Amino acid sequence: MATAASRQSDFQAAPTAEELIARARAMAETLRQRARQTTLDGDVPAETIAEMAAAGFFRILQPQRYGGYEMLPDVFYEVQKALAEGCMSTGWVYGVLGCHPYQLALFDDKAQQEVWGDDPATRVSSSYQPVGKVEKADGGFYLSGRWGFSSGSSHCSWVLLGSIHFPEEGPPDLRTFLLPRSDYQVIKGTWDVSGLQGTGSFDIVVDRAFVPEYRTHKSIDGFLCTNPGQKENDGPLYRLPWAQVFVRAVSTSAFGSARAAIRAGLDIMNSRVSSYTGKAAKGDPLLHAALARAVAEVGEMELTQRVTLQEMIDHARRGEVVPMERRALFAYQSSTVVRRMADLIDDIVKLLGGRAVYMSSPIMQPWLDLHAARAHIANDPGSRAADVLATMAGAPPSFNYL
Repeated sequence: MATAASRQSDFQAAPTAEELIARARAMAETLRQRARQTTLDGDVPAETIAEMAAAGFFRILQPQRYGGYEMLPDVFYEVQKALAEGCMSTGWVYGVLGCHPYQLALFDDKAQQEVWGDDPATRVSSSYQPVGKVEKADGGFYLSGRWGFSSGSSHCSWVLLGSIHFPEEGPPDLRTFLLPRSDYQVIKGTWDVSGLQGTGSFDIVVDRAFVPEYRTHKSIDGFLCTNPGQKENDGPLYRLPWAQVFVRAVSTSAFGSARAAIRAGLDIMNSRVSSYTGKAAKGDPLLHAALARAVAEVGEMELTQRVTLQEMIDHARRGEVVPMERRALFAYQSSTVVRRMADLIDDIVKLLGGRAVYMSSPIMQPWLDLHAARAHIANDPGSRAADVLATMAGAPPSFNYL
């Protein structure tokens, strides 16, 4: 089991935020070279996962008590953007696996000990679909079911699974259940999709596994910031609403992919001459406008992300609750990012002619990945709009994933 001294030694050796971001940017070209094979294999290479771990990326949101860096989320998201610019599938997997140390830090410390006590580098995948069957038992629950979309699951030895417990009295109880690899199966061959093919988002099957109470995390605790893990992990980082951290983990890779697509669009524009008209694409004012608009709006969305994160961090540092109307707005803003970026790249692709539709075109995979990312529920602004208006009027949100 890792000792307090070894964890402290790990912490003292922590790189700076600037060093971590620089490492991610330096890795982007390697990921770009691997991107096609990652797509064909349907999973991020083990080599890439090992390199990200060696670079310290999975420790950014992990508690110092367990050898993590306990940095603020803006560092985590900057690393994710840089990785996704090389390969969005890799950036997506990093975003999902890399944010799980944050949620695990909110669990009872006994659960944290089980996962990180012997190996602080242990990774955890997830599927938050509330589709499992939950049976109450002495000291915990029995969990059964099949979950889809567990990104990066082949590289993990634990999993976080969403399910709803329906008690005999009281409202439904949405929880996340934490299980070791011995209690579930990863079903490969289930991820056959049009974009983000390299995320290895396989199915998870559980056959009536016992999950002790301390290895569950109540959604309402994440919503109210009254998590059991905050007793030991009492820094400002872990006072943020869990959902606000997670929703950005599945939208932020779009920044890197959009930048890769814009760069590809510029390269095609500068070399393409229409075989029908003989006109050079670099003289097309409509293409110029589409590219310029994409550059400007991606930058605007990035600025919005930074400002909203800073506002929440400031509240956390002061020990204040983030006002509900701000949380609803921030979640809505995050939910629009992927769709807006997909639309921006759509406008570029349709002006690039037949060359752009080949899979060998550098713009095609980022474009497909952005459209696949739109399907995640956290990237659906339609599910968030009503709460923006309700909370502005002083009413409670319709659900507590804010």
